[in-house]
Amino acid sequence: MKCPGASSRFNLEELTLIFITMIWGATFLIIRYALEETGPLFFVGLRFAGATLVMLPLTLPVVRGFTRLELLAGLAIGVSIFAGYALQTCGLQTISAGKSAFITAFYVPLVPLLQWGVMRQAPGRMAWLGIALAFPGLVLLSGSDGVAAGLAAGAGRGEMLTALGALAIAAEIILIGLAAPKVNARRITLVQVAVASALSFGLMPVAGERVPEFSWLVVCAACGLGIASALIQSAINWAQRRVSPTRATLIYSCEPVWGGVFSRLAGERLPVPALVGGALVIAGVLVSGLKTKGNAE
Repeated sequence: MKCPGASSRFNLEELTLIFITMIWGATFLIIRYALEETGPLFFVGLRFAGATLVMLPLTLPVVRGFTRLELLAGLAIGVSIFAGYALQTCGLQTISAGKSAFITAFYVPLVPLLQWGVMRQAPGRMAWLGIALAFPGLVLLSGSDGVAAGLAAGAGRGEMLTALGALAIAAEIILIGLAAPKVNARRITLVQVAVASALSFGLMPVAGERVPEFSWLVVCAACGLGIASALIQSAINWAQRRVSPTRATLIYSCEPVWGGVFSRLAGERLPVPALVGGALVIAGVLVSGLKTKGNAE
């Protein structure tokens, strides 16, 4: 039963972001299997190199219109995309997956704070309520071991790298929110994926990572995800023209929920706390979409 004067409707842009998080959740198993045969930086570099090749012909018809803003914003977003992947992966070398998930979840409350401070847009009451539901939901999804370890985490190298990775994810969402209304989605996407790929390959020697032996699994996974990444980043740059960073973040937080659904279909069992956490995340997304008098996001 709805409250008088309240409504919850998803527009086309929000439905697009929901579909994107479904794809992210489905790719979790693919990435996990691929990383058994290759290092993370090489895989990320190959994935975004594929995305760059996909975006090149799509961008050629509008390439003459490149602006300084698109180049600079694309560079900044590309760096934040790479940083989010690389920092989280490096952090996983010294901390558990549960602790990593717990710390990474802090990007959810970080985004509305950054939106408020950087964009001068205060999230509405229902958006804050959605965050209050989604954040503990993500904590439960990280697992009881991850929660306990996360609460006891000190300022170790792995924890710090993962925290910086969460900040990079939040920064990416904010940067896209700032740039999206002013740029061409195809042109800025080309710059983003090219920068992410170049940084991944370029920093392999620094991380001590070598080019792995040829693997059809890695090639097929990277190519498939490269195509998906190109389309996904283009869709995000288009959709966030009308979706606030806070609202987008709550939709993105459904990624582990979809990941759990697809893992369950693959035969994995989900513990009860994870199911409760998933329900809280979904409730947070639905609640944040309620529009009431005096609630402007």
